[in-house]
Amino acid sequence: MSCGQIALDKLGIPVKNYFAAEIDKYAIKVAQDNYPDMVHLGDVQNIKTSGTHLMDEFDCGHKIDLLIGGSPCQGFSFAGKQLNFDDPRSQLFFEYVRLLKALKPKYFLMENVKMKKESMAIITEYLGVEPIEINSNLVSAQNRKRLYWTNIPIDSLPFDKGIMLKDILEPVEQIDDAYYYSGKSIAYMERGNDKWQQAGDRRADRYTQTPDTKKAFTITANFHKGVPYNYFDDASRIKGGRIVNRRLDEQGKRQDYDKDIPLQAMLELRIDDKSNCLTTVHKDTVLADTLAYRDKSKCVRSGGRGSYDRHEWDSVDTQHIRKLTVTECERLQTVPDGYTCGVSNTQRYKMLGNGWTVDVVKHIFEGLTEKETA
Repeated sequence: MSCGQIALDKLGIPVKNYFAAEIDKYAIKVAQDNYPDMVHLGDVQNIKTSGTHLMDEFDCGHKIDLLIGGSPCQGFSFAGKQLNFDDPRSQLFFEYVRLLKALKPKYFLMENVKMKKESMAIITEYLGVEPIEINSNLVSAQNRKRLYWTNIPIDSLPFDKGIMLKDILEPVEQIDDAYYYSGKSIAYMERGNDKWQQAGDRRADRYTQTPDTKKAFTITANFHKGVPYNYFDDASRIKGGRIVNRRLDEQGKRQDYDKDIPLQAMLELRIDDKSNCLTTVHKDTVLADTLAYRDKSKCVRSGGRGSYDRHEWDSVDTQHIRKLTVTECERLQTVPDGYTCGVSNTQRYKMLGNGWTVDVVKHIFEGLTEKETA
């Protein structure tokens, strides 16, 4: 998708040659549509070098000023199996190291997810610099903590622009019904105001106070009835969240390893007016939209996966759960509106979930002293 090229464009840094190593045909198409002069080299494992020069398809050598990259994050992510370098995809990091050693660029930038200290130490040892953690919520409405290894001078973290979820949403009247989850498509969590109120202030405090750090904070569904909608003092606010499957006992405590307890689909809402980290899975980043009043069925599942018990959900008239639109995802990644046009929405969501937050990269690139890069 070439987020690095977008960041350089935003800074007005001219690029003589931009080479991309990409195997996803849809990401290549989007990059070609926006930057026709970009040179695509295909699989990074097949890239050849000669001395300190990169060889193109015509065996012409090019001196590289800036090398940027990020190996697939699935092996390192805490959300996955954490195979780390045992995951074949993580081995692509060593292809980046190979090119870094061979090409000896003036500057380099490597990005990846937060990971185990052992894996982070390995990457740090190979690259020779300590990572910098930057949360995209400083420049976007998205909570996205990432690690950046670079020799580009960075004096400080990005200035907090104060962008909130409401600032990047499309007008509600323009949102097609297809983006909204129906009762048939997801097992919603029943909101029992009475039981939640009886739990007392101690439980309420546990899940509704924002930490002093003002970092991402989630109202988790550790209590099975959730929080009442009227907890939020401004009924017009749109909340970000996610839908997850949990195993909960009668007291509402998580029992993830008790297979005798059926899974329940839970809606977990944020209270920091930001979105969750954008991924390639829709339910990881959803919106609780209190502005939309739609004539939907009130008949929803109440028992979670495998259950067909149905009941009337009183809150369905005041709360609607939907996916983000592609344009909203582009804004979360600070990509220009419409940048990913030209491929299916499925592929647009995928590449945006796998991409970088452009304005974070832009902040890092502000440390470049060269006026032209290749």
